Amino acid sequence: MDNCIFCKIAAGTIPAKLVYQDQDLIAFHDIKPEAPVHFLIVPREHIPTLADSRDNHSALLGKMMLLAPKLAQELGCGFSANEQGEPDGGFKALFNIGPDGGQEVYHLHLHVMGGPRPWSGRR
Repeated sequence: MDNCIFCKIAAGTIPAKLVYQDQDLIAFHDIKPEAPVHFLIVPREHIPTLADSRDNHSALLGKMMLLAPKLAQELGCGFSANEQGEPDGGFKALFNIGPDGGQEVYHLHLHVMGGPRPWSGRR
């Protein structure tokens, strides 16, 4: 898509602070972070919204969801158990879908937000 900022980032024509990339996905820090750690996982394929996903996207969507905790851990906001076995850390993984869902860029993307609270978490 010619006017899609995420397509341009995936193509390397607009710079971004990359976290991860492979043949299917790219992940980069959000330019307006709402948490100490806030990055996006974006498919290279242009899919406007989660509602536009089809059965043939199931592997891609699964890959996005499995990548989120891995990258969250690498960036210091993973979920684990402490020495007493109690839950510790964590992050939020969120898709915004459509205008009422708060979507601003119409290219499917997964927000991953975490880090020490409190933080705004407006999404």
